Amino acid sequence: MLSRRQLRIKAIKALYAHLKSDSDNMIASEKNMMNSIDKTYDLYFQMMTLPVELAHYAQQRQELAKQKKLPTYEDLHPNTRFIDNAVIRMIADSDTVNDRMAARKLGWSKYPELIRTLYNQLAATDYFQAYMSAPESSFKADAALLATFFEKELQECPMLDDVLEEQSILWSDDLPYIVMMILRSLSNLRPTHTELKVPAKFKSDEDPQFVRTLFEKSLVNYDSYQDYIEKFTSNWDVERIVFMDNLIIGTAMAELTSFPSVPVKVTLDEWIEISKYYSTPGSSTFINGVLDKIVESLTAEGRIKKAGRGLI
Repeated sequence: MLSRRQLRIKAIKALYAHLKSDSDNMIASEKNMMNSIDKTYDLYFQMMTLPVELAHYAQQRQELAKQKKLPTYEDLHPNTRFIDNAVIRMIADSDTVNDRMAARKLGWSKYPELIRTLYNQLAATDYFQAYMSAPESSFKADAALLATFFEKELQECPMLDDVLEEQSILWSDDLPYIVMMILRSLSNLRPTHTELKVPAKFKSDEDPQFVRTLFEKSLVNYDSYQDYIEKFTSNWDVERIVFMDNLIIGTAMAELTSFPSVPVKVTLDEWIEISKYYSTPGSSTFINGVLDKIVESLTAEGRIKKAGRGLI
């Protein structure tokens, strides 16, 4: 599930935290990085079960309405289309989802106010009311409702941000990526499916070693990489070069020299793109220029060696 870009981001964040804390325990910092990857995977399951909780809340409301002293016709004959949503039912019945939620002690039971707020927010939308009043139900409409909910409602709920931060300080940054993965999962669902297809934590068997090696090589060689970078930034005001820029360049150097199967262009494109989100507005241009010179120099020194189709 986690892309190589997400793994690179996990590595750079772990490196930043390690260096800024003056820690001397690389093993502990690497373990924290892998734990953060686990937490990102947890967030997928946590968010995927959110509509299940909303449907459960809607059902409770309808049951309470039936118990009124003078229930209306609507109270006694409620519209159960949302409660009966086939996609929500598939998520609720998924052994994979339920096993992960139980094993990692995930869930929404401690946050009834959030569930109430999100349900009321959803119920007030035009697209929910159109879904509920449509002449016929369909699996496609069920999936579309959930996709629209994830696309539109989460960013409009500050309470959700607070709850996620309370559960894990890592989750706020991870949420946009996880929503994208959930939308992908929803788009791949078919009415013939008997089980929700959950993506694996890593997209390939090589990915766990990739992120570990990237972290280790970047940290062990940090000082030598910084010395090397200085040769190509001598004309820059040192005080204006932010710490994250140098860290990104050094980590890119570790990737360039440690992974023969990763094309140079892929490494450069990925780290320049990451710098746009995790450093200053002008960092990507600076990093691009410095890395171009570093690649040329490392190639001349024979330190960048690529192997594989299209790389030799």
